Amino acid sequence: MLSLNRRFMLLSPLALAACGFEPVYGPGGSGTALQNRVAVDPPGSQDSYLLVRGLETRLGRSTDPAYALSMVINTSEAQLAIDREGDTGRFNRIASVQYSLRSLANGQILTSGKVENFVGYSATGTTVETLAGEQAAQERLMNIMADQIVSRLYAADIPA
Repeated sequence: MLSLNRRFMLLSPLALAACGFEPVYGPGGSGTALQNRVAVDPPGSQDSYLLVRGLETRLGRSTDPAYALSMVINTSEAQLAIDREGDTGRFNRIASVQYSLRSLANGQILTSGKVENFVGYSATGTTVETLAGEQAAQERLMNIMADQIVSRLYAADIPA
């Protein structure tokens, strides 16, 4: 049994190499192609500010961009856990972001898509606690959206 595990560990890198696995930040990888080369549209709301901040943290802030990332953000809120008096004890904050990455050299859209997710927060306690929970949920949601967009961009076939 031990020799089977050892063989698996020794042969698994070969199997990954044979399937076309390529590191994102390796030579010619999509992470290298995008790092510090994407200009994200300027924010126009609190949600877009948080999303742009998250994207620039992950992709870097470009001084000489080769690509432009445009986004349309839609958010909503759903009431959950309503008690007998009609007070809401829990909320879900829902977001969807449509994005498109285009080349600044020729204006061609290289990839586009839509990501969606939600986070929840509690409305119990004081007004200050509820407001703090809402703001923390908004920031968490935009970080999740930034992660999803960057993952999709890395998975796209972006020319280096």
